[in-house]
Amino acid sequence: MTDQRIHNFNAGPAALPLPVLEEIQKSFLNFKGSGMSVTEISHRSSHFDKVINEAVERARRLLNLDERYHVLFIQGGASLQFAMIPMNFLKDGETADYINTGTWSQKAIKEAQIQNKSIHVAASSEDKNFSYIPKDIQFSQNPLFVHLTSNNTIKGTQWYEFPDTHGVPILADMSSDIFSKPLDMEKFGMIYAGAQKNLGPSGTCMVIIRDDMLEKVDDSLPSMLKYSTYAAKNSMYNTPPCFGVYTICLVLKWIEEEMGGLAQIEAHNISKADLLYDFLDASSFYRTTAEKYSRSLMNVTFRLPSEDLEKAFVEKATSQGLGGLKGHRSVGGCRASIYNAATMESIQALVQFMDIFEKENN
Repeated sequence: MTDQRIHNFNAGPAALPLPVLEEIQKSFLNFKGSGMSVTEISHRSSHFDKVINEAVERARRLLNLDERYHVLFIQGGASLQFAMIPMNFLKDGETADYINTGTWSQKAIKEAQIQNKSIHVAASSEDKNFSYIPKDIQFSQNPLFVHLTSNNTIKGTQWYEFPDTHGVPILADMSSDIFSKPLDMEKFGMIYAGAQKNLGPSGTCMVIIRDDMLEKVDDSLPSMLKYSTYAAKNSMYNTPPCFGVYTICLVLKWIEEEMGGLAQIEAHNISKADLLYDFLDASSFYRTTAEKYSRSLMNVTFRLPSEDLEKAFVEKATSQGLGGLKGHRSVGGCRASIYNAATMESIQALVQFMDIFEKENN
């Protein structure tokens, strides 16, 4: 029942819009009059053809994609993309630039290094524990692409303005902020996102790739590891993650039709983040961990005066219907993930709880 639902601040799998969940609930036993669950229909059926094509078209409209871009659905999450990117694009004698802003950037770098690919770390914020987005970027002479992570869920930082790469395509892991704001796709040769943070359920990754990057794919790779395979077969070379694609389609419909598009969802996200950051900035009890000009609108990371208080904070919040506030296991502290589906009512409930907890424990 909806009245038993908590305020969900999990970082991923994360909250989904309630209208999406209600639509899934209605279709779970009998999808579109088929007499089958949406989890039972064939991926080769006309029912699923309509689902995947609608998901692609909604993504194209929201991001104003022209005919050069292809919308793909690939299993393995963003972590598989860390390996597929250097595997598909980097040949002997070619170099790519990577920008290191935290755990997920480091994992992407590691996967390229495992394959003995030539990469250059053009910038890093490791000197201050990844608390900021670097501005001093030293690109190599002729990189094939520039890779970055647009939003850093663990450290709570986000790119507000993407770097000028002088025409070199940016390849971006956008797992935690895709479709949270308008995007100038002209800068990007490829963006990708594990669905479970801001787009849908876990189990699939959306990849949006441009023709000029597809032309660089190493044709000697196994079929399932080539982007060209997915582009040629509308992501149905094998059985795709059908339920994930269906849910993503519903989320994109919600963004487009109920929220009014990406400009409106961005304004909503800014309002939510402002409410929470304004409270944190006014407090002498809580402190944020990201530098102000780099703060994420998606993942608000903060600390309390002691680890004992942080543990008590998370436990009491959970008991009062505020879930998912424990920070990532690698850094501790607290984190509120306030993706597109997080409501203003949830942020208001969190701020009210934080205010009371501070007064009781300060």
